[in-house]
Amino acid sequence: MASALQQPMVELDNGFVNEEVRRQTEHARTERERQKQVLNLQRKRVLSQTKSQPGRHVALEAALAQIDGQIAQLN
Repeated sequence: MASALQQPMVELDNGFVNEEVRRQTEHARTERERQKQVLNLQRKRVLSQTKSQPGRHVALEAALAQIDGQIAQLN
C-alpha cells in the first residue's frame, strides 16, 4: 500500500515528470537566468569602461568577448 506522502511516478513517455524532476529543472533554469543577469551587468560595465578608458580598449574587448561567450553558453 503506497503512502499518501509518496510522490507519484508518472511515465516519462507521456510527457509528465515527477515533482522532484520538475523542481530540479526549474532550479537549473532559475540559476541560468541569474547567471545571465550577472553576465549582462558585467557586459554593461565593460562597455561603459570602453568609452571612459580608451587606453585599455584591447583588454576590455577581450573581457567583452569572454563575457559574450559565457552568455552564449547559457543560451
